[in-house]
Amino acid sequence: MVSHPMNASRVEVDIEAQLMRLAPRPQSLEETGLTQTFVADLLAKLLLEGGTLSLREIVERLALSGKIVESILHFMRQEARVEVAGGGDSGNGLHYRLTDRGRASALDALLRSSYVGCAPVPLNVYAETVRAQSVHERSIDRSTMLAAFENVVIRKELLDRLGPSMNSGRPIFIYGPAGTGKTYIAQKLARLFDDRVLIPHAISINETVVNVFDPVTHRAISPQDPSGSELSLETGHDPRFVCCARPVVIAGGELTIDMLEVQHDPMTKEYRAPLQMKANNGLFLIDDMGRQKSPPEAIFNRWIVPMEEKKDYLSLGGGRHFSVPFDVVLLFSTNMHPLDLADEAFLRRIGYKIGFDYLTRDQYQRIWKDTCREKGVIFEQDTLDFVMDELHEKESVRMLPCHPRDLLGIAVDLSEYLDTPRRLTKQQLRWAWNNYFVSYDGAVGART
Repeated sequence: MVSHPMNASRVEVDIEAQLMRLAPRPQSLEETGLTQTFVADLLAKLLLEGGTLSLREIVERLALSGKIVESILHFMRQEARVEVAGGGDSGNGLHYRLTDRGRASALDALLRSSYVGCAPVPLNVYAETVRAQSVHERSIDRSTMLAAFENVVIRKELLDRLGPSMNSGRPIFIYGPAGTGKTYIAQKLARLFDDRVLIPHAISINETVVNVFDPVTHRAISPQDPSGSELSLETGHDPRFVCCARPVVIAGGELTIDMLEVQHDPMTKEYRAPLQMKANNGLFLIDDMGRQKSPPEAIFNRWIVPMEEKKDYLSLGGGRHFSVPFDVVLLFSTNMHPLDLADEAFLRRIGYKIGFDYLTRDQYQRIWKDTCREKGVIFEQDTLDFVMDELHEKESVRMLPCHPRDLLGIAVDLSEYLDTPRRLTKQQLRWAWNNYFVSYDGAVGART
């Protein structure tokens, strides 16, 4: 069904109205929660980096209203840190630049923190916003699960275990042999999150700024002006926040304990939020559990307090600590047996342990057909029978991991290399098979 343009505009208006209620745009410096000195230092660093800037450019880069910026500029002019550089040809009004005294103060501010960007959101405002848009306030029903996985080959009884776990607010542990679709299904759970949340560019803990918004992790969604014109700089929600899809953060074997703490760059003196903080109000998947350099016990123990208190305690170093809400759907995924990774006492804290099993013959065939369609490969029943009856059965790999998407993908790689039509032969599939599996007898390729 195609949405009527008027209906789409109405939806955008409703969404923006919700965001404005959640994070109204500050109309005064007091409403920003920041001090005059802090914002002035941030503006000085901005001018040091950008040179001469118009009022409009400063407003856009600081994400503060013109009234607030003008008050800060007035304060800085009184201190002889900023001077008017005249008007510009772009119609943006007066332009401003640093004085010699202003450059000295900007350099001094840079020594304390090299953060230059949007004005940060105070920690307490961030915490209130996270709680107000909690991922656990959403309720998933069976029809929603079936719709989200409509075109995915998965047992209904497995969906009926995943669905309640998403509503529970408790961590989820999914396990089973490799190739059973655990990571694929876990990633598809993101389909359940079709609404928007506000992610701050950065937050401030007293005078320390921590970067939160990450363009690699967060998918920004710009609210559209229903009138078709550019949104006013003085309207809409607080622009210190970015309107985003609910975050989906995935960490695998590269995960280390350090990545779960605030990252500090001693060269730039910048701080970056840890992974679970970037995932707030969304989903955090720790994949390939047990494959990390850090021992499983250390990673699991890191979550005991956040799981119980719904609050995460973080450090800025030098004895400075702060806490943030822990509002994520936390998933662990592993090919190993849960009891090989954690004891029963810890596993009871998780609540949901959901096992994935090998594909049935019918499931294998359905995925094979879907993948052929996706990759533009001609489906032929006799080649599929060859894979299932000759390769899986006779090679005694029926109980070993081999997802049909992987095998087909390798065969298609060969087809593209040979520049042949995408009608896969048995020889190509056996070649793909020999590249997919590792031999147990030291020979190259799988057993033949």
